[in-house]
Parts: sequence; C-alpha cells; structure tokens
Amino acid sequence: MGASGGASPGPAPSAGAEDTLQARFARCSGPVRETCVVDGDTFWYRGTKIRVADIDAPEIADPGCRREAQLGERATRRLTALLNQGAFSLERVGRDTDRFGRTLREVRRGGVSLGERLVAEGLAERWGGARIAWC
Repeated sequence: MGASGGASPGPAPSAGAEDTLQARFARCSGPVRETCVVDGDTFWYRGTKIRVADIDAPEIADPGCRREAQLGERATRRLTALLNQGAFSLERVGRDTDRFGRTLREVRRGGVSLGERLVAEGLAERWGGARIAWC
C-alpha cells in the first residue's frame, strides 16, 4: 500500500564536498526538456533524463485514482523544492539505465538520499522492483 502523507517537510540536508551539481529546476512543460522535474521520481538534468533509483512516487501522468494524483502532485512539488535547495550529487547504485532508457541515480546531498527524504515525508515508497499500489 502507498504512503499515507507522512511527516512535515523540512529543510534538506546540507551539501557536502561531494555535492558539485546544481541547477534551477521548474516543472517540465513543452517538448524541450533540459533541466526540469517530470514527477516525484523523474527529472531532467542538463539534457539527461534521471529516474530517482531508490524510490517510487505516485503517478501524475496516468494516476489510478484521485488520491494518487494528489500525492503525485505533492511529491513533484517536493522533489522540485529539494533539488532547488542546493548542490547535490548523483550516485549510480546498480544498473545504469532502466527499461525506458532513463539514467538511474540516487540523488544525494551531504551523503543523504533525497529519495529517502520523500519516503520519510510519505510522498514516496522505497523502490522494491514493482509499481506501488497508491489507490
């Protein structure tokens, strides 16, 4: 079963020396996607489509129910905010790409997974190899 809503959002961890990537993220729109957030677990960074490897967030493109759509919107906004809070790093943890060709990476700041932050806030679940039932 999907997340229930979880803890209140707070500041992201402080950046560490390994965190050298930074950009200004907005919600993706239109056909050209350079640096933007698609949803709660997918974003574009400098022309590369990144799938956050350690989580599954609710769908916004084709949600199964209203609850999933609402959680998906919240997760998308929160991922955008977390990415915009400072420098981060992208860490490969397993396969390089998924079956859709997205680059799989953990997003970290100060050694802490931003995906885990979304999980702690009830906006995502840890990735377990299959889509989560959010409805």
